[in-house]
Amino acid sequence: MNGYLNESHFLMVEEGFTTRDLLENLLGELCQESDQQAFFVADLGDIFKKHLRFLKALPRVKPYFPVKCNGSEGVIRLLAELGAGFACANKAEISRVQGIGVPAERIFYSSPCKQVAHIRYAATHGVRLMAFDNEVELSKVARSHPRARILLGITADSIPSAHPSMTFGTTLKSCRHLLEMAKEQAVEVVGISFHLGSRGLEPQTFTQAVATAQLVFDVATELGFRMHLLDIGGGFPGTEDTRAPLEEISAVINSALDLYFPEGCGVDVVARPGRYYVTSAFTLAVSITALEEIPMEQPGSDEEECSSRKSLVYHLSDGIYGAFSCLLFDSPCPRPWLHKRPCPEHPWHSSSLRGPPGHGEDRIADGLQLPQLHVGDWLVFGNMGAYSITTSSLLTGCPQPQVTYAMSRMAWKAVQLFQEKPPQTEDDRESLCTPLSCGWEMAETLCVTPVFAPAGII
Repeated sequence: MNGYLNESHFLMVEEGFTTRDLLENLLGELCQESDQQAFFVADLGDIFKKHLRFLKALPRVKPYFPVKCNGSEGVIRLLAELGAGFACANKAEISRVQGIGVPAERIFYSSPCKQVAHIRYAATHGVRLMAFDNEVELSKVARSHPRARILLGITADSIPSAHPSMTFGTTLKSCRHLLEMAKEQAVEVVGISFHLGSRGLEPQTFTQAVATAQLVFDVATELGFRMHLLDIGGGFPGTEDTRAPLEEISAVINSALDLYFPEGCGVDVVARPGRYYVTSAFTLAVSITALEEIPMEQPGSDEEECSSRKSLVYHLSDGIYGAFSCLLFDSPCPRPWLHKRPCPEHPWHSSSLRGPPGHGEDRIADGLQLPQLHVGDWLVFGNMGAYSITTSSLLTGCPQPQVTYAMSRMAWKAVQLFQEKPPQTEDDRESLCTPLSCGWEMAETLCVTPVFAPAGII
């Protein structure tokens, strides 16, 4: 073992003990307290399974986890233990990763827009790999970090089917000029980087991006650079309910790599899977702290019927400036699950979810059909691992939700086996992933009561 993760960093879960049991225990403790703050339950075994699946699907690609997606200590420690690299966006993230002992050679300063002070920090702490996409960034790196090894980022204009939100990077026609400038300033360009994002991604877009990268490699080689690194970015799905699952995307990527960067050509390939690793591993529990009832009057309705029709606004113990900040990153709000089973006779109401009172724009969800809920009830949200770990206290006054990490004993044994004998072949990876050898009790779906609306409403 590398020593990044040990049994003191998570709860060891025995066979037969599920996520629901852990959640129930924590909720039972919190229900006795007056201050019912939101909290996460994180299944580290789920992240380990995702890692094995990634290695199997993309055997030539080394993952670099983007810390901005989820900078929680348990996630960083587990991925460091598994040998992953880290893509850091600033000085704070570099410091966080190096703080647990990750060496500088496993860190990629991936932000295309860097402060000079942060570039200097990276230089003094041995972090050499970084990205650039314009003349200003190139000059900053040349002045502040002459030993940097940089990747040239290419943008959506160079990749016709990429999503328009892919705003960083340079166009294909500008690549030669930037490479010539790098040559003049004696900056070492070692590869190409692109990031397609996770919205509306079609697998074939990767083929076009890899083909474009190969064209830029040829230009750089012509100018005398020794190019040996390709970063294919992120965009890998974090849940199964997507148009293109990992295996479909990876099949296209592998074919593109075999065509444009065949094995043995001297080019290493890295990726930055973020949502993929953590989305499904985190479950969020939030309590209802306040509610508002808004009558819904309809012409021609009698008084008794009007009194039974109302719209409810529930204020939760956390909001979009905290754990629900994922909604700001174009993530849909997961459907909530109710901790307590509602009475079947109770009517359903048009409902909205808001953050803590006092923040009018803290809108989590609208147009939900929910049973009557009460202050003190808990709602549970799955698939909350991406872009939900924030410094929420700076914006709302609410403390950062506590994270309880857990892993089954069998999964922990599999992690140790992975470290002792890393899988070299597809059969090795397959054997580690089988339920018989791992026993993924913690990966079971939450069994709390789902908040379903009557048929046809949601």
